[in-house]
Amino acid sequence: MTDDQIVIVGGGSTGCTLALHLARRGISSIVLERREEPLVHPAAHVINARSLEIWHQASPALTEELLALATPTEKLGSIRWCCGLAHEPLGEIDVAADPQLQERLRTYSPFLISHIGQHLLMPVFWAALEREPLVNFRRGTSVERVCERAGRMVVDIRPRSRPAERLSARYVVAADGANSTVRERAGIAMQGRVLTHIGSVFFHAPRLFAADTPRPLLAWIYQPRFCGALVSHAADHYVLMTPYLHRDQAVARDSDAYWNRVLPEVLGMGQGFTVRSTGTWTMTSQIASRFRRGQLLLAGDAAHRFPPAGGFGLNSGVQDAQNLAWKIAAIIDAQADDALLDTYDPERRPVVERFARQSVKNFFRLDEVTAPLGITNRAICKATEAVGQPPLSWVPGRLLGSACDRATRLQTRRTKVLLAGGARGRRLRAQISATIPGQLEHFVFQGLEFGYMYRGPLIAPGPDDNPLEQSDIVTYRPTTRPGARLPHAYVLHEGRRVPVHDILCPAGLTLLTSSAVQWRAALRTQRHSAALPVLITCLTAADPHDQGELLALFEVGHRGAVLVRPDGHVAWRTTKPAPEGSSDLNRFLEERWLPYWQRTQQRHV
Repeated sequence: MTDDQIVIVGGGSTGCTLALHLARRGISSIVLERREEPLVHPAAHVINARSLEIWHQASPALTEELLALATPTEKLGSIRWCCGLAHEPLGEIDVAADPQLQERLRTYSPFLISHIGQHLLMPVFWAALEREPLVNFRRGTSVERVCERAGRMVVDIRPRSRPAERLSARYVVAADGANSTVRERAGIAMQGRVLTHIGSVFFHAPRLFAADTPRPLLAWIYQPRFCGALVSHAADHYVLMTPYLHRDQAVARDSDAYWNRVLPEVLGMGQGFTVRSTGTWTMTSQIASRFRRGQLLLAGDAAHRFPPAGGFGLNSGVQDAQNLAWKIAAIIDAQADDALLDTYDPERRPVVERFARQSVKNFFRLDEVTAPLGITNRAICKATEAVGQPPLSWVPGRLLGSACDRATRLQTRRTKVLLAGGARGRRLRAQISATIPGQLEHFVFQGLEFGYMYRGPLIAPGPDDNPLEQSDIVTYRPTTRPGARLPHAYVLHEGRRVPVHDILCPAGLTLLTSSAVQWRAALRTQRHSAALPVLITCLTAADPHDQGELLALFEVGHRGAVLVRPDGHVAWRTTKPAPEGSSDLNRFLEERWLPYWQRTQQRHV
């Protein structure tokens, strides 16, 4: 039995992010991944700027490597609705073509939202784990049992082609995906609903679009024999998806045959494509009943899963990992009590619940486009639910699968009118076109990307602060209200121009103020400093002419201060000068933070 501090089950983006953040803080971990090689079939592809910030915090070199895989902004195509790739679009949303939006986005973060297929992302992460001395990355390893004994976690594993082994860990983090076996064996229920099932194909088609024709980033296709969505990936690769109702339908029962038959019809081309992989998955909106049970923690898709409408899945898992990493590190370093991890669920749950609501809203808002055709996601969800329950679930699988295939064909035939040249066809196309601008929240959501806020014991309360409603969906309003992500700005630090998030203390609290000398003097007299040291950093604009703008952004004036956690979220702020403000800070720390440190401090006296 080896005695390791942290075991992370799952080598996806959440597990890798957690391991790398722990390593940056000097904490070793074991990452157990059942696969030998990363999946070829892409899943997520929308990488939020906030995720890139979090990865940059763990490893700037890794982030640069990932950004090299991203599609350049100028090559990002529109979001398109069409009857076929060669047809005139029914309507488009082209976010990249809005120069004012792009300029505004660059003030929010050093990074922009990027498009990197998960099949490209994960090999880079796995290589980073294998380079990191503090990470023991074990591929091809299945977890057979996880249980708690005498305050430690026992993990029974079975490496491929090697004898079974038992690990002992301080904590186990289940980051093993939507179908988490660790969560299921722990008896933690998922609460929510199944929406539908999706079949997909990943293929290479170098001649799908002419060299001088911009590729759509995403295209919804409505044809008499097929309705679905096409996602563009790097190097002329694509994913085509379509919903289905039952596992015995052709798209799920014999995926290869189905897609080799359907692809030429949908793409309008013969042998100009190569299928790389096919797959199926279930679209749900579900959140675990609890994110912690004793020394077991859930993160990423193991804790919550949403529709892909908005791209919150992978990105929310990265945020989970960041939230967990600094708290686990504080406990392992004997600074904090185990109860610090009790703040994980109260902070993350309201955030992921809001992401879930928005994802479902986006998914059903698409019905505004297709309702005139009589084809809606609501109808698909109702049919999926009906097929899974009696009396339909009593029908033999092959028979029910064939019936569902016939019903699907009847539905998709409704799109014939879009190809008609008469008045009805023109009227319907115009009606659909008019609804497409209303889909903007599906693709422009900086209010959620940067504006999500935490609440709970570690955050100072405010009488006017509703943690979930500081920004709307589309528009981000930078703020230093407690719970918010610290706004991005470039500051002068050790003679260099750097993003303000780069100067935050990774293992403690950072106090940002333009009156650093006064605050240092005032805090020397406060009792909290021995147990909770605070790094005081002078808030100085990279360009002296921007100092007033910087202080306005941080909302505390020339003499106030902002207290920031290791994960970049504001814990407390004041506009008061140092002598008076330091007393308020000391009171906040004593009431809100020291309860998680005092017991540890007493235990180690």
